[in-house]
Amino acid sequence: MDATRGVDIHQGVRIEVITIAWMVIEMVVSVGAGIAAGSILLIAFGIDSLIELVSGAFLLWRLLVESRRGDLERVERAEQRATWVVAVTLALLCAYVLITAVYGLLVRSKPESSLLGIGISAAAVLVMPYLAVSKRRIARRIQSDALAGDAANSITCAYMAGTVLVGLALNTLFGWWWAESIAALLFLVWLLRETREAFEAARQV
Repeated sequence: MDATRGVDIHQGVRIEVITIAWMVIEMVVSVGAGIAAGSILLIAFGIDSLIELVSGAFLLWRLLVESRRGDLERVERAEQRATWVVAVTLALLCAYVLITAVYGLLVRSKPESSLLGIGISAAAVLVMPYLAVSKRRIARRIQSDALAGDAANSITCAYMAGTVLVGLALNTLFGWWWAESIAALLFLVWLLRETREAFEAARQV
């Protein structure tokens, strides 16, 4: 492994460690705030964080295999497994977005007020785009489809955090309880495309 690639791999390891640490915080706070406020929305956001935590853990494993100078065959095997895991987690995210959005519309679910929930979702809006951009940049350098797919997971988290904030704000200000669900369904169009590309990449690895 040349020096430049070694630096990129170590940067990837660092960004995945940050991702995992943030996902643990986001999951615990979101689920806790959701239970306290009786908010299905916040609990679902915590479940989303758990899915992304699994994805991040597999990506960290894949990068550590290479950073520890594993042989080429082992690195390729780790990349293949991580690529499949990311593709599956994206599919789970699609299901999560679809089910929660449709359920919200059917039962006229209104986002509950929670200062802690607002705080964690606002923080995610700021943190996740940074992680996504960093992952995409590193993925291009090391040519990792798995890491590129994990970047899509991070963008999804940022968007879902944004819909939580928008849903809370519009419901509070105008009583538009349906705004969050509609925004999530629109986002699903982009997410489905990313998921299809992730599965195509996994089959080619």
